[in-house]
Amino acid sequence: MPTFQYEALNAAGKQQRGTIEASNSEEAIQRIRNQQLFPTTVKPAKSSKKDTSAGGDEAAAKKKKKKKKGGGIAIGGVSKKQLTLFTRQLSTLQDAGLPLLRSLQILEGQQKPGLMKNVVGGVVEEVEGGSSLSDAMAKYPKAFDVLYTKMVHAGEIGGVLDIILQRLAEFMEKAQRLKRKINGAMVYPIAVILIAMVILTAIMIFIIPKFEEIFADFGVNLPGLTVWLIDTSRWVAGQQAGQKIQGFWFVLCAPFVALIFWKVIRKTKPGKAVTDVLLLWTPVFGNLIRKTTIAKFTRTLGTLIGAGVPILDAVTITAETSGNFVFERALRKVHDSIREGETFAEPLRASKTCDGIVINMIDVGEETGELDAMLMKIADNYDEEVDVAVAALVSLLQPIMVIVLGGIIGTIIIAMFLPLVEMINSLNAG
Repeated sequence: MPTFQYEALNAAGKQQRGTIEASNSEEAIQRIRNQQLFPTTVKPAKSSKKDTSAGGDEAAAKKKKKKKKGGGIAIGGVSKKQLTLFTRQLSTLQDAGLPLLRSLQILEGQQKPGLMKNVVGGVVEEVEGGSSLSDAMAKYPKAFDVLYTKMVHAGEIGGVLDIILQRLAEFMEKAQRLKRKINGAMVYPIAVILIAMVILTAIMIFIIPKFEEIFADFGVNLPGLTVWLIDTSRWVAGQQAGQKIQGFWFVLCAPFVALIFWKVIRKTKPGKAVTDVLLLWTPVFGNLIRKTTIAKFTRTLGTLIGAGVPILDAVTITAETSGNFVFERALRKVHDSIREGETFAEPLRASKTCDGIVINMIDVGEETGELDAMLMKIADNYDEEVDVAVAALVSLLQPIMVIVLGGIIGTIIIAMFLPLVEMINSLNAG
């Protein structure tokens, strides 16, 4: 029977360490509780190096099998959609009373060949070997992040794994819905901009040169606006003197180069800090980013605290997963404040990252001992505000795009018709 090492708190709150034999981690946790102890860490004991030949062969075979099942996750990662579905299904199976290992085996069989199947297979092997579910998942960070494994660990310790998995699934589903709404709102303006670029490029390459030939045949003196437009047309078509590459390719590649440059900058810590600050101060978009980040960090923190994760650990995890340097720095100060025995709300108020209503609700949550519930209410409120902000942004972008495109087309028309008016006047005078 496997042996587990554990750390636990006794009735006086003192920490104790020891080992216990059990068939799996869940049985080990139950046996520790039966000893009137509260387990904080339970993990398989390290096996002795003096294995028998048969035992060594069996371990080698298991290791080889494990490597085969889990080896596929070295490249890429598991999609959030797959992970959310897996979490929801595992929660349902645990709620139905199925043993954990059997639940994982069922889900492994349902997965299509790919990264997720390899990950679940690896987790099954680890759990079969006596590891706890959270320790097994922690070995696959490309699928299960720190937030996920910490919550699963809290569920195992508290004996409420099914409830924690359900909360995780709800948390991930809401995050996915929010992301889909924002991405969906951006589809229309991006499509319009791309189509407009194609049309304008076609005008520059095929239409403007025809007008240039007409003007040259009539010997018209061209105004400055028309000269500028013709020069731009030549640059786009690659007809400027000494030009080797069509300007069209610069226009086409510019967004991709800018995107790559943006991602490279954000990979560095100073670059991410600067860009996060700039994004929050961007007109229109800054307000949307702020609301989205508040909704995300309050839901994350509320879910962690509700799951039983110690508040200092919960704040640290929330800071790491907030996705914004400004809010991460504010939450680090909150962590230091709580560690020193002070309040949650005060350093957040000093950072000026959140609205006054958010600070007040957190303050009330601290006083009433319902901080997790209050954080979830804040997240729900801000999810609704994000929906309204996205709808307002889409409504605002449409007239802006009409005005910009109308101005560009109007400029082209004026630049082309000014010489035509002069040609007509000269013909009438003649």
